[in-house]
Amino acid sequence: MAGKDIEKLIKLVAKLPALGTRSSRRIVLQLLKKKESLFLPLIDAMQNVADNIKVCDICGNYDTESPCSICASTTRDAHQLCVVQDVADLWAMERVSMFKGKYHVLGGILSALDGVSPEDLNIEKLFLRIEEENISEIILALPATIDGQITSNYLLQQLKDSGVKVTTLAQGIPMGAELDYMDEGTIQLALNSRKVLS
Repeated sequence: MAGKDIEKLIKLVAKLPALGTRSSRRIVLQLLKKKESLFLPLIDAMQNVADNIKVCDICGNYDTESPCSICASTTRDAHQLCVVQDVADLWAMERVSMFKGKYHVLGGILSALDGVSPEDLNIEKLFLRIEEENISEIILALPATIDGQITSNYLLQQLKDSGVKVTTLAQGIPMGAELDYMDEGTIQLALNSRKVLS
């Protein structure tokens, strides 16, 4: 049985997404075993981020500076804007390292069930950015859910007279997947997003 301070740490780690008590015990045990090489540097890194974290005034990304490193970059395409639901989606797009434009984080998606309206999201700032930054293309990278589609349709309607090209990510069956394991919605999206081969 661990002491009360270690148990407190285990309970805090267990509050992180996808971690239960057993996983958090293993993580804490590894941190304790590797105090000098892992635990203390982790504490320093976490304290540094906690002291300096900012929300980017332009796109809504997390960084230790504002504007964030993506918005401040002069090598990215400033006329292409990828609209995402959350910072996690922005980071997922960046992991692929293919998109070279900039981002706009909505901070959620429209949901009648949860009472989320356009005023609750970072939509007004998106429209301001389109005007001020001379945006030529908006890429909607929103979830392939009913609420994600409602949000995409709302933005599409609002932007129809703006002269800005609006595109969306192709959706459908992932590489290496078998039809037998796909749900009906995914198969339908794949059919609707099909491409002409010849």
